[in-house]
Amino acid sequence: MFDEVNSNVDFPALEKRVIQLWRERDVFRRSVDRPAPRGDWVFYEGPPTANGKPGIHHVIARAFKDLFPRFKTMQGYRVGRKGGWDTHGLPVEIAIEKRLGFTNKGQIDEYGIAEFNALCRADVFSNIQDWNAMTERIGFWIDLADPYITYTNEYIESCWWIMKDLFDRGLLVEDYKTTWHSPSSNTTLASHEVSLGYQEDVEDPSIYPKFPAILGDLVARGVVAADETRPVSFLAWTTTPWTLAANSGLAVRADATYALVAGPARRREPAGERELYLLANELVARVFEAGTYEVLGSVPGATLAGATYRPLLVGRPGDGADPSSAYRVVADDFVSLTDGTGIVHVAPAYGDLDVGRAHGLPAIFSVDLTGKVMPEVRLVPDEDAALGTGSDALGARGPYAGVWFKDADSAITADLDAAGRMFDSGTVRHAYPFNWRDGKPLMNVAKRSWYVRTTAVKELLLANNDRIGWHPDHVRTGRFGKWLENNIDWALSRERYWGAPMPVWETEDGGKKVCVGSVAELERLTGRDLKDLDLHRPYVDEITFELDGETYRRVPYTVDVWFESGAMPYAQWHYLGDASGPEAKERLAANFPADYICEAVDQTRGWFYSLHALATLLTDPGDEASGRRPGPLARLSAPTSAFKNVNVLGHIVDENGEKMSKSKGNTVDPWSVLDVQGADALRWYLYSASPPESTKRFSAGLVDETLRDFFLTLWNVYGFFVLYANLEEPDLASAPPRAERPLVDRWLVSRLNAVVAGVTAALEGFDPTTASRLVRDFVVDEVSNWYVRRNRRRFWRSGQVQGESGKRMLDPDSLSAYATLHEALVAVTKLMAPMAPFTSEALYQNLVLRHDPSAPDSVHLTDWPQAEAAAIDEDLMRDMRALMRLVELGRAARAASGVKLRQPLPEVLVRVRSEEELEGVRSLSDQLLDELNVKAVRFLAVTDDFVDYALKPNLPRLGKRVGKLIPQLRAALEGMDGRAVAANVRAGLPTTVALADTTLELEPEDLLLDARSPEGYAAQEERGYLVALDTRVSDVLRREGLVRDVVRLVQNGRKAAGLDVSDRIALSIRAEGELAEAVREHGATLAREVLAVSLDDAPAPGSFQESHEVEGASLTFAIRKA
Repeated sequence: MFDEVNSNVDFPALEKRVIQLWRERDVFRRSVDRPAPRGDWVFYEGPPTANGKPGIHHVIARAFKDLFPRFKTMQGYRVGRKGGWDTHGLPVEIAIEKRLGFTNKGQIDEYGIAEFNALCRADVFSNIQDWNAMTERIGFWIDLADPYITYTNEYIESCWWIMKDLFDRGLLVEDYKTTWHSPSSNTTLASHEVSLGYQEDVEDPSIYPKFPAILGDLVARGVVAADETRPVSFLAWTTTPWTLAANSGLAVRADATYALVAGPARRREPAGERELYLLANELVARVFEAGTYEVLGSVPGATLAGATYRPLLVGRPGDGADPSSAYRVVADDFVSLTDGTGIVHVAPAYGDLDVGRAHGLPAIFSVDLTGKVMPEVRLVPDEDAALGTGSDALGARGPYAGVWFKDADSAITADLDAAGRMFDSGTVRHAYPFNWRDGKPLMNVAKRSWYVRTTAVKELLLANNDRIGWHPDHVRTGRFGKWLENNIDWALSRERYWGAPMPVWETEDGGKKVCVGSVAELERLTGRDLKDLDLHRPYVDEITFELDGETYRRVPYTVDVWFESGAMPYAQWHYLGDASGPEAKERLAANFPADYICEAVDQTRGWFYSLHALATLLTDPGDEASGRRPGPLARLSAPTSAFKNVNVLGHIVDENGEKMSKSKGNTVDPWSVLDVQGADALRWYLYSASPPESTKRFSAGLVDETLRDFFLTLWNVYGFFVLYANLEEPDLASAPPRAERPLVDRWLVSRLNAVVAGVTAALEGFDPTTASRLVRDFVVDEVSNWYVRRNRRRFWRSGQVQGESGKRMLDPDSLSAYATLHEALVAVTKLMAPMAPFTSEALYQNLVLRHDPSAPDSVHLTDWPQAEAAAIDEDLMRDMRALMRLVELGRAARAASGVKLRQPLPEVLVRVRSEEELEGVRSLSDQLLDELNVKAVRFLAVTDDFVDYALKPNLPRLGKRVGKLIPQLRAALEGMDGRAVAANVRAGLPTTVALADTTLELEPEDLLLDARSPEGYAAQEERGYLVALDTRVSDVLRREGLVRDVVRLVQNGRKAAGLDVSDRIALSIRAEGELAEAVREHGATLAREVLAVSLDDAPAPGSFQESHEVEGASLTFAIRKA
């Protein structure tokens, strides 16, 4: 009837057989092509880079990405799953630079851009076989035969089309701004890239440099000491000594008061000759040590504006900069009085460009774009007054020339200290951005770059975000929403090599620019056939054209790779707007926006943002009031993000909560798990351990726990069903109608349909954690530990009766049990299918296809189960739930009292929480008696108390709130009426406790109730449920318990003798004393339980024998197959 089930299942081997079955039957393609009555459901694959081997974090993302397309396919949607590869950018370039031993871009130019990019092209798929193998092995169904690849001409051309549209609408512009720059890679980074590399708790210098004031300016402003010739210093604070040579101004707050202070030359020097300083009055006590300073006077910040000073170091003035306008004090509201000195060192070239522009301060540079200190940088000697205007008269190469900018900090600090220009130096720990790919620090520098003006559509970005189904929801207004609220223009251009080239050509003087949107447009401009042109550097760099007598050359930039990945909804189809082919237009219309995407949380400022920003720009309806033109997709779609729903995944850590890293030796090779526990156990653990957004602890051991807890339990139930079904050959089609089946069967069917409804709702809400836990609890707690255990006898051959035709057949009760369990197992295989695609397939092939060859030949080609509302009996489920709770408490009471479960007891007293539950449990009392192995049950009224209670405070809830009053609270609770308080707790009412000096009102959750049993009883109480077992054992009951021990030993003997579960046996038993009396008294029960056709005390020759001691009495039994 069914294929035999091996109890020693090898899940990895099973999964490999399933993969082969899928290949042979072409199941993935057929699942995409199957009829889709509910239409398309669109999934976008976030493209990975295949130049490194896949790690466990890649497995996690792919496990979640696979689940929902499978689920939606079974629901009747068509889910195309086009794969993709991210092939450009710094990750690839850095890998090649390391291979070649390069340390700067100049070496790439010398090597040759064409040769370098050829190595990049070859490298991007260096590990493609590993990626493909891992993808197939974990069951991630994605079309890798026809993926989009970001380095193809077609993909790049679609990116050009987008940039052309933005350029024509005035949204792609060149500007001179301070932007985050990676000196190690010598390229601009966009804000979302910068956010990926922020490191917390970075140690940096914290110094207080002294800028010598021009005394005449201070005297003119009424800032004077007793001796007007004593020098005065503006005391500033900075964490970037390397920018001091770029200083061109000092900023104060106009509405703040500044103090003239006499203090030591250095912060921690003993009182002696004092120097004069100017700093914010509010911060004097923080900056100076107590007792070391004296405030001589004060002056408004506004008064200091216009005063001049001498620089500490000099640098290189920027193009067109006028050094004579430098070294002035300016007043600006950005100055903070919460830290530092209230005087801000302004370096317009390195982050303060807007301040510099507002006050006419020139940009002076100290570090080049490769992060090396410029040769002009050096200290200004005291006697060189001319340098007060930023002179470059020093000429010769400075002492820091060519030093890495962060390495120069210590030398500059030491030299300023030696020159008497440093009041204090130390370190500070703060957040600082690093290159997210090579881990080297960034710098904020003024430079020309190209920007997408995302700020022009900020409100639309926010509005579209409000319509996204974020999972978890807090990302909408939290991490992603706040990112959008603080949106700045997108720095798009990159000074790199392996990437989509920026399609802007300009005249020699840069005065005129043309943005090209396609190869066809470039052909028109050049008059050349360019269909074979590789749209990469250096080939595209060589293309020039003439317009109105002027030569246009391409700007030397590639574009942000996040722009490329964000363009995938359009570029994957080679969409070019009106110039697109019919298929590209049709594909985009059917596949935009996505119904679902999924990546890790760091993509909120990466791929999620680039998708969202480009879709918002392209579907922008425009704004007549501001003159903003509509986007090219506005006629196809209302304003939208590129995706409707998204699962944001948390990071993965080791089992101790530590971040995984090779240096710590705590990384996990995914194959080490796939080859031992298997893909399904790995996937199930990822779904069920915690919500998708949570940080996940991971180890092979945790996956192994999932395997044993869920998969082996399911396998055992499946094996139990198949074993007995093959023995009995039940005709499942002739099973009694549900309504005529026993109560426990109707309960299981009810629970099954409730679980179907719950799992469906959870997956509709993109909540695999709830879905997987519902399936697990149903299989483990309700099917295995309750239904199968309680109904095992109904599956035995003894249930057969003679039919009218004389053919042996199952009685209706047994047939009902088979049909009910089969129905539950088949439904579970379908509910599991999106989450555990291999095991579900294996069970389906045997339970369904082996039984019904006309069924779809894969579980992944079946329809999703539908919950039948009429089959869900809420009252029955409530009553059985209460019964199961009582059984759990009863077993706990037995364990606490030391009375084993095989020992029958005379009576159990039970109390439930409501009259409805009382009536329901009363109707199930036979099951309660059987489960607790008692002879009678006495039902207490809902309001009855049979036990007393010791009251204790719930310290996890009360510890912080009550604190030192805990001892008083304990004493007060000891004197209270435990039964009265317990009644309050059961009713959900607060309890008032009077202490010496105060009164506490405690919620039910604030109290722990410790039930104290009367003499002769073992009781357990929880949440209003009470079970009290009468533990007094009579001689009759004791003998019955002894026989149950004998049954257990004989059953174990059957297994040891190698007998099948259905084999009948001849049993011989020799025992002594009360044990012998127990066997004689309960011989019929013993024989029935162990399938013995005879019971005597003379073992037959060749019998299997064992001897044991039972409660101090000897026992010898012999068994042989009858």
